[in-house]
Amino acid sequence: MPKNGDIQFKSSSIKIPLSSPQTPKIPFSHLPFCSQSLTSTLNQAKFSITQFINSLKLHKNPIKLRAFPPPPLLCSSTLALTRTDDSTQPQPGVGGGGGAVEVSQAKAPVSRTLTEDEERVLISEVLVRNKDGEELERKDLESEALTALKACRANSALTVREVQEDVHRIIDSGYFSSCMPVAVDTRDGIRLVFQVEPNQEFRGLVCEGANVLPSKFVEDSFRDGYGKVVNIRRLDEVIDSINGWYMERGLFGMVSGVEILSGGILRLQIAEAEINDVSIRFLDRKTREPTVGKTKTETILRQLTTKKGQVYSLNQGKRDVETVLTMGIMEDVSIFPQPAGDTGKVDLVMNLVERVSGGFSAGGGISSGITSGPLSGLIGSFAYSHRNLLGKNQKVNVSLERGQIDSIFRINYTIPWIEGDDKRTQQSIMIQNSRTPGTLVHGNQPGNSNITIGRVTSGIEFSRPLRPKWSGTAGLTFQRAGARDEKGDPVIKDFYSSPLTASGNTHDNMLLAKCECGYTGDLGSSMLVFSMEQGLPILPEWLSFNRVNARARTGMDVGPANLLLSLSGGNVVGKFSPHEAFAIGGTNSVRGYEEGAVGSGRSYVVGCGEISFPLYGPVDGALFADYGTDLGSGPSVPGDPAGARLKPGSGYGYGFGIRVESPLGPLRLEYAFNDRQARRFHFGVGHRN
Repeated sequence: MPKNGDIQFKSSSIKIPLSSPQTPKIPFSHLPFCSQSLTSTLNQAKFSITQFINSLKLHKNPIKLRAFPPPPLLCSSTLALTRTDDSTQPQPGVGGGGGAVEVSQAKAPVSRTLTEDEERVLISEVLVRNKDGEELERKDLESEALTALKACRANSALTVREVQEDVHRIIDSGYFSSCMPVAVDTRDGIRLVFQVEPNQEFRGLVCEGANVLPSKFVEDSFRDGYGKVVNIRRLDEVIDSINGWYMERGLFGMVSGVEILSGGILRLQIAEAEINDVSIRFLDRKTREPTVGKTKTETILRQLTTKKGQVYSLNQGKRDVETVLTMGIMEDVSIFPQPAGDTGKVDLVMNLVERVSGGFSAGGGISSGITSGPLSGLIGSFAYSHRNLLGKNQKVNVSLERGQIDSIFRINYTIPWIEGDDKRTQQSIMIQNSRTPGTLVHGNQPGNSNITIGRVTSGIEFSRPLRPKWSGTAGLTFQRAGARDEKGDPVIKDFYSSPLTASGNTHDNMLLAKCECGYTGDLGSSMLVFSMEQGLPILPEWLSFNRVNARARTGMDVGPANLLLSLSGGNVVGKFSPHEAFAIGGTNSVRGYEEGAVGSGRSYVVGCGEISFPLYGPVDGALFADYGTDLGSGPSVPGDPAGARLKPGSGYGYGFGIRVESPLGPLRLEYAFNDRQARRFHFGVGHRN
């Protein structure tokens, strides 16, 4: 469609006015029902042609089929039968002359109609003319009408049904608003003339009620038809494409009507289901009857992207249901649209069934830092949590984990969405007291004696989504850490005289500013995380260092198998505690080695390649290979704890294993070999870090 400098955009309509004034409009609605309007009119045509056959048997004068008054539809095809006066001779062309006497339908022998449908009348000539009986100005339209004819040909014998079918074919071509067959008994035989009324040429478009439908989409849909005769079949395709646009996006909208105005202007009416109101209704967990909920209504409503005044989207509603379920405080969520009276809008009711908001739990797990002892690695846990504090979805968790050596006591308070923030920022406050084994860096003590690292930590973090699948975190953490022997007494050096603290005191204090950015792909198979921590020396004895770390993982299908590649690396500069060095080796590092047995350094790189394949049901087999190195940075760690323990600094491992899908992620049981001809089993939960 050529550009029009008078295009105007007004709220819910797309308007392209033309210079010619609008005259009274011609109704052009209910386009999909043109074929239904033909049913009754073609029945009239059938009855009239039957009368025509009967009249030919009784009269030899010219007979003309005259149109009944057309119904108020764009598509029409009707017939009537009249007989000219005996004294009037037929004129060349279409019509007969003289006073016409109409033959009433009531006089037709109804009992003979059904049998005479198959009687044939010889037609000597077939023409296409306009409604006044004159030649069409556009020969291409005449050609379209003649091409549509199948049975009606010159020198052919026709039945009523065959004429009916050809009238239907002309209308079905889409170029004509009406078709009236007229038969004349001439000296050369009976001439059959199809008097047609072509549709107008398309000269402009007015689209009303379209709030979300892009104007460019509408203009592009009609562009090819500009300056051409309106074709109903093509118009139906355009309407289907517009309705399809709404369906693809899950929007409740459709074309509700089409009219053609004088001057070739189309008026397209769009009906969109605008949201009148969104309400929350809580249901009882057992009876599913309405009840009073503990969650504040505004806590739910702020999670919804569906708002009052929008066009209701089924896809958007589905995402809102998933978002509310992700809050962790609802057992069941559903949305029901209802008509908002006679306004043409919809009211949305979200039904919610709340979960039990708090309670105690107990469980167990495995610690990767313990590799020896009768209960090596086993830990137990006990926790109390409340998921919906004050009805605002705020969460409190108090937990205790205890193992052979490990112990962690943690209090965590989380606000999933800070009030007054429009970026979905989450706030988390944490206090933690932990004791973990120091074997990753300072293992292999004589007599299997153990060193534990005690940490008291408190901090605050803020995180929020940056864009789809991307998130960011920033926080501030204070940590006081020191080493203790098996008796619980503070120590500052290990058996190899390597220092256990950077300050030389029994404890190191540090204030860490943290920044992290992460990407998580679908189903968690792909991820990218980059983090940086900076020690802030607020006091002279506080540590000052910078640590960066990056992890990447991606998966791809290779036939029935899946290839998983992962890479991680990091570096630290400045004054830092030796037990904070990067440890290499173990279940989530280089398999085939014990935890931290490859080395520990200021820098590291670990890469892994793994291919898994289905075995039986939820069980998959896997082949893998790992490699890790400290990049020669082991001696730069204070006291060189890796060199004192003769760790190689680099190594590789390979092996096989099985994977079992579980709600916690893949359960991994693996058997690995390393480059030093050692072998060992590994067990892990979830994807490798």
